Amino acid sequence: MVSTVIHSARLITGGTETADAWVRFENGSVAAVGTGTDWTDADTVIDATEAAGTGAILTPGFIDIHGHGGAGASFDDGVDAIRTGRDLHRAHGTTRAVVSLVTAPLDDLARRVGEIADLMQTDAGLLGSHLEGPFLDPGHHGAHEPSLLRDPVAADVQRLLDAGRGTVRQVTIAPELPGGIDAIRLIVAAGAAAAVGHTNADAARAAAAFEAGATILTHAFNAMPGIHHRAPGPVLAAAADHRVVLEAIADNVHLDPTVIKLLFDSAPGRVALVTDAMAAAGSADGHYDLGAVRVTVADGIARADDTGSIAGSTLTQDVALQRTVQAGVPLVDAVRALTQTPAEAIGVGAQLGALAPGFLADAVLLDERLRVVHVQTGARLS
Repeated sequence: MVSTVIHSARLITGGTETADAWVRFENGSVAAVGTGTDWTDADTVIDATEAAGTGAILTPGFIDIHGHGGAGASFDDGVDAIRTGRDLHRAHGTTRAVVSLVTAPLDDLARRVGEIADLMQTDAGLLGSHLEGPFLDPGHHGAHEPSLLRDPVAADVQRLLDAGRGTVRQVTIAPELPGGIDAIRLIVAAGAAAAVGHTNADAARAAAAFEAGATILTHAFNAMPGIHHRAPGPVLAAAADHRVVLEAIADNVHLDPTVIKLLFDSAPGRVALVTDAMAAAGSADGHYDLGAVRVTVADGIARADDTGSIAGSTLTQDVALQRTVQAGVPLVDAVRALTQTPAEAIGVGAQLGALAPGFLADAVLLDERLRVVHVQTGARLS
């Protein structure tokens, strides 16, 4: 038996904070949780206050359900690039992640989701793949190559789902496209989450998509109609539906801090903080490729060369936590948006997203300024 105890921490999990807490991990899972000094010895003992200072905070491992790369590597470029990008994000607290792929020809996408399925056999930190394209609205293509976008023909959707062999976790789709609603039903029937995004849908069409089974709004406010007093749009439709999780990119570029706070106030417990990070996360400004789109990063902001559209972010989830709290969101709510909510959004909430007995031993130790001090990842999903 391999055991670890982390003690004397502010434990934040499940929407609550517990002072002077300890967590015992055994063989990759949480074995016990308590307070004070009644913990028993372990192979490794970490005093949170010694490691992270007074006010040390212990949370579940962060889960990113929407990211494209990091450390100069793009997830679209294969196994080595995925490993490189994941190493960067893991150091910033993201213990598990869904690998997001941008729009590409169907043959390439089918091959890539297959490669991710293979890699998951040896990399427990991967939760599957997210197809952010190609079934998107050309008018809201963002950093996706418009010439490669296509309507969600059932055979094409099924081909990509089959190529993932059950590992496609999320598919973003514009529900107003011909066949969009039927495609959502197909995605959900395959066990994946359907997400509304890169869309021109109005509130009624978005509501129809949610009624058909879509349960995620891809990077809320971005690449979709905004809120107008006579046209509430997909964001308010998602906020009004308690089945829907709203992704938020809290980098103060995609969303103003007041809008970050607005999302949390409008959809309590249903915001998932994602990075949407591209290769430049953790790397230098310069020129990068995001799929078929050429991107320039200046002052940490990524924009497509041809259109000037924001092209992903250079965000890590620890920084997303810091900026969310700075926006006025309570710390327990911000932590939930990095842990429990994204885990539940993609169907792994029974094993990840909490520090409670029986959950996997994914944990992040932070100092009082919310900087990562220690990261650990537990066993594989069962």
